[in-house]
Amino acid sequence: MKIKALIAFLAITTSVMAQDRKIDVESKVVTNHEVTIKGKRVPYSATVGTQPVWDNNGDPIATLFYTYYERTDVKDKDSRPLVISFNGGPGSASVWMHLAYTGPRILKIDDEGYPIQPYGVKDNPNSILDVADIVFVNPVNTGYSRITDPKANRSTFFGVRQDIAYLSEWVNTFVTRANRWSSPKYLIGESYGTTRVGGMAYELQNNQWMYLNGVILVSPTDMGIDRSGPVEAANRLPYFAATAWYHKQLPSDLQSKDLLEVLDEVESYAINKFIPVLAKGAWATESEKNDAIKMFARYSGLDEEIIRQHNLDVPYNFFWKDLLRHEGHTVGRLDSRYKGIDRMDAGMGPDFNAELTSWLHSFTPAINQYFMNELGYKTDIKYNMFGPVNPWDRSGDNSAESLRKAMAMNPYLKVMTQSGYYDGATTYFNAKYNMWQTDPSGKLKDRMSFKGYRSGHMMYLRAEDLAQSNEDIREFIKNSIPPAGTPAKY
Repeated sequence: MKIKALIAFLAITTSVMAQDRKIDVESKVVTNHEVTIKGKRVPYSATVGTQPVWDNNGDPIATLFYTYYERTDVKDKDSRPLVISFNGGPGSASVWMHLAYTGPRILKIDDEGYPIQPYGVKDNPNSILDVADIVFVNPVNTGYSRITDPKANRSTFFGVRQDIAYLSEWVNTFVTRANRWSSPKYLIGESYGTTRVGGMAYELQNNQWMYLNGVILVSPTDMGIDRSGPVEAANRLPYFAATAWYHKQLPSDLQSKDLLEVLDEVESYAINKFIPVLAKGAWATESEKNDAIKMFARYSGLDEEIIRQHNLDVPYNFFWKDLLRHEGHTVGRLDSRYKGIDRMDAGMGPDFNAELTSWLHSFTPAINQYFMNELGYKTDIKYNMFGPVNPWDRSGDNSAESLRKAMAMNPYLKVMTQSGYYDGATTYFNAKYNMWQTDPSGKLKDRMSFKGYRSGHMMYLRAEDLAQSNEDIREFIKNSIPPAGTPAKY
């Protein structure tokens, strides 16, 4: 009997402990700090906590974990910009831009972005906190954000349109609680986060009646713009050229030129000559095909015979495997400066993403230590660098058109794109293509801008680009706030 009683007691205790491992629907911890940015002292508060997501009946069904940095020596909050920051995935936490880009504390890594030990964080002298307050938001199942109602339908959160809708509602509540309705407001999203913020710009205007001054697209996705067929194949070539240039795989005459000079040449070829040959397909003349194969090889660092075997349509995966195959290395997907080692050199694609394993190496210990030791937020919940968000409903992805409509309806709204030349997941040339195709009329193009950097998907991991990309955001914010009294009209 005693043994049975003990087993029952342990079962109950285990059940209670399991139930206790949950995130509070509402929580808040506030700490005060200071950082030196561009040589000037900036005092700030850091608020970490959770804020609910409610259903249509007003009952909490999930909670989102956020970190809010607010400069504390500013008297006029009405004119103080607020930047609302999202990462991507979908299913990715906000850790990346939070702890390596715009926030006041960043990773301890080397100047090219590689991990170093001991792990940890340091002050970010390039943070945009001098000119704007920032809130980093973790969508459901990322970071410490979780579904709290076991009866809640997962489809409420996990889809293009659903994600945009509930996050816009959440932002409305946050802005109200923080008393920031009068502030100029900005969305910044990275990778899938660009699909998110592109759609949110329109959703916030139309259903939350919240108007923005700017949207910043970091390493954007296709954002619902079709580019299948010849355009898709041709658009890969400038990225191939950038990566081949970095690894010194181009002919000497190209290798001796600056990267941007090479890319100007390759972009012109891709648009003006390569697409027409691809469009002709089997009806291209033998001479046209042979010339295209030679130019592709010249710009990509790949062998002509391989390009011929692919019918001029070389997949990314094969390129990452083949470019340095002769050296026994692969190149990274999200940042092709990184090298990997496979089990064998043969094959059609790399065994793993060399850059992502490197990033997780440095980010994961740093973010966990940072919340606990510096910001005082303690929980037994696991911080999901990548969380379970599948199946993800990808129908209705029309975020570029949503962004265009938001811009058309709001004369204040400006858009800036930031891309790394060595990003093979969301390439810089596809980002340019997005910008060109978002508004084919050209009526909005004076409010769109593009910035390129000599790094990859997370261009800010490279010290030189960290400084420049933050400065580009700083200038974008300053330039997108109209002089007092300027009417929003055409």
